[in-house]
Amino acid sequence: MKQTLTCILLLLIANISHAGEIVVREGESIHDALRQAREWRRTNDPRCEWGITIIIEGRHFMNEPLFLRPEDSGKNASWTTIRGGTLYGDIRQRHRQLFPKEGMERMIDFNTTNRTITIPTPPKEVLDTKNLEMVVHQRWAMAILRVKEMKVRGDQTIVSFKEPESRLEFEHPWPQPVIGGEKGNSSFLLRTTEQRDGVEQLVIVDGADYVKFEETTFENTCWNRPLHKGHVTLQGGFPLIDAYKLKESPGLPWDEGLENQAWIERPTAAVTVRNAQTIFFKNCRFQHLGSTALDLESVNHGTIVNCTFEDIGGTAIMAGSFAESPREVHRPYNDLASQWKRLLIKHNTIYNAANEDWGAVAISCGYVRDCVIAQNDISHVNYSGICIGWGWTPLDTGMRNNHIINNKVSDYARQLYDAGGIYTLSNQPDSSIRDNEISQPYPAPYATNNRGFRIYLDARTDGFTIENNKTEDRLIRRDEIGDNHPGPNLIFKQ
Repeated sequence: MKQTLTCILLLLIANISHAGEIVVREGESIHDALRQAREWRRTNDPRCEWGITIIIEGRHFMNEPLFLRPEDSGKNASWTTIRGGTLYGDIRQRHRQLFPKEGMERMIDFNTTNRTITIPTPPKEVLDTKNLEMVVHQRWAMAILRVKEMKVRGDQTIVSFKEPESRLEFEHPWPQPVIGGEKGNSSFLLRTTEQRDGVEQLVIVDGADYVKFEETTFENTCWNRPLHKGHVTLQGGFPLIDAYKLKESPGLPWDEGLENQAWIERPTAAVTVRNAQTIFFKNCRFQHLGSTALDLESVNHGTIVNCTFEDIGGTAIMAGSFAESPREVHRPYNDLASQWKRLLIKHNTIYNAANEDWGAVAISCGYVRDCVIAQNDISHVNYSGICIGWGWTPLDTGMRNNHIINNKVSDYARQLYDAGGIYTLSNQPDSSIRDNEISQPYPAPYATNNRGFRIYLDARTDGFTIENNKTEDRLIRRDEIGDNHPGPNLIFKQ
């Protein structure tokens, strides 16, 4: 009797319309619908034979993420599909810029010994404001530092910061704000932020295979980290959790000149997929999200096609390993790329990404292999457009057979430089960059150097064939491609 009543209740909640389909109307529980699908799988219900489709109607507030487990896995001929509807969280935190009122101001001093930054003295109402943040421009990264104290010394003010960001900002040497240098001092702004935590995650797929999302909108998430820890990054929006400079006998066996050590973690994502095989996102929309939109954290055979990403605070699409903690990020790992392979990122539109963390990008792939990034339209990004590779190494790490084909990248590097419309790292044999249309980088107003390129072959890039990439009216010239210690196996056919 108890089992019968449970089944009747689930039928009423999920409103099963016919075999293999579960309809979830606005106000009903998506979690209960997923549980019903899981029970069908567990009992080998005949309705599973050709797959299960959960059809979402209307808008659904996600006060906790929808969590797909191994027990929710489909099979090759029997996928688990989630279709339609809008999954949404909280509107992200708002900022109010106080000093300067618009744009950024140049800093006067960056003191690694005292862990302070000296700035022109702000107005008294700014000095009296509580819960101030300083946003710092650091060439290819930015930092958000919670202000601890401001000491006025006439027309200059010395600012100190809370932990852990103070230690991370001043102990790690790369990147640092520039004082003097090529184009003058690095810039900053002071602002307040709403002091509240909100929903950050909408969906977590952990260990579930053969899962498909179609025509679903993911909307409105917050980014809580800066409120509690500040935000100091290495590159690409990856937060440092520990970092320091090797002061005695710098250098390690794989890089005799290496002096900095760093451990990072992945930014929070609205939709995370990990420990999974054969995942599909089609015709989905990601919008108004505070940090990363979609993260294929550990996926073999993932497809993202015909999706739209707009107003993304961090990276729009992230995939592959970035040697995040517990690994130290600069070691040349050779076991990671094989765990992230057969990725297809195609026909997606990405507009206005990296608007909270300027160092994030539109598409970011780390240690991956057999990856195709094709026919995507990317515009209005504060750092690089498409990034692939990690490790800063000429050694074989398993990254190979990665192809960036026929993409359009424009209006990038709006805030930060050392950027590329297409940006690569390390040795990736049998890979290619071809038939892409890439505009010139945006003239970032506060950059302290001019290192913005249509294609940027950064540290130890090797193994790529580069051909037939163009601006609107001509092929990209060789002097528009940035080389930073390139390898010997690059092939140029243009």
